[in-house]
Amino acid sequence: MAARFKVGAWLMPQHTSVERLRAAWREADRRGVDSIWLWDHFYPLTGEPDGTHFEGWTLLAAMAVETSRADVGVLVTDQDYRNPDLLADMARTVDHLSGGRLVLGLGAGWFERDYAEYGYEFRPGPERAEALEGYVERVKARLAKLNPPPLGEIPLMIGGDGKRVVLRTVARHADAWNTMAWRFEEGNGTLDEWCARLDRDPAEIERSCFLTAPEHLDQVDRLVAAGARHIIMQVGDPFDLGLVDRLLSLAQGPAA
Repeated sequence: MAARFKVGAWLMPQHTSVERLRAAWREADRRGVDSIWLWDHFYPLTGEPDGTHFEGWTLLAAMAVETSRADVGVLVTDQDYRNPDLLADMARTVDHLSGGRLVLGLGAGWFERDYAEYGYEFRPGPERAEALEGYVERVKARLAKLNPPPLGEIPLMIGGDGKRVVLRTVARHADAWNTMAWRFEEGNGTLDEWCARLDRDPAEIERSCFLTAPEHLDQVDRLVAAGARHIIMQVGDPFDLGLVDRLLSLAQGPAA
């Protein structure tokens, strides 16, 4: 029986070790998830603010060679942390390391501490959102020039649900869209409106969302009915993949 939706595991690279992260992504891949993700931050988002933490793209390169089935990516890459041409080259390289399984996640950025500690300018939210489209265009342009090119066309996922700018950029450029489960329905409707205004087939954009707590699994049927086709469970150390197993089971369940 075909699954109702794809299942992802989002591994938080905080309050953990590289050894435990490696074990977690290998096990998630073995269990048959459709995607495995990291995040793009420099400090923990929860718990002890100065706890252990690891950078996402270097971890992603290791994940790419230690998994074999699942798509891999960063949910999502902050546009301000890397030059767009450099990021395109990094993405192409990881795509080759993974055998063509990379999904390139991009977003406008939001975690002010990362900016302050690492010396990036923290522009107002509207400015960051407006800059995202130009960043996406430069990434795409560089990907088209690289030699060798990616193994195939790298899917572009954009994260965020800003109604005026971010979702317009999704409608113009993205192959996939992601947001928080509790904001999915409203954002999904707005994205459909932007697709109509820009003459983009809404079916071309995979709709996805993420869950952050066990109780959020109760929302799955409603999310699927609203159009979610890829649902991602966030898990932290000790990396309870039992939550991912429950999501895999729900993906095979009866239609809502």
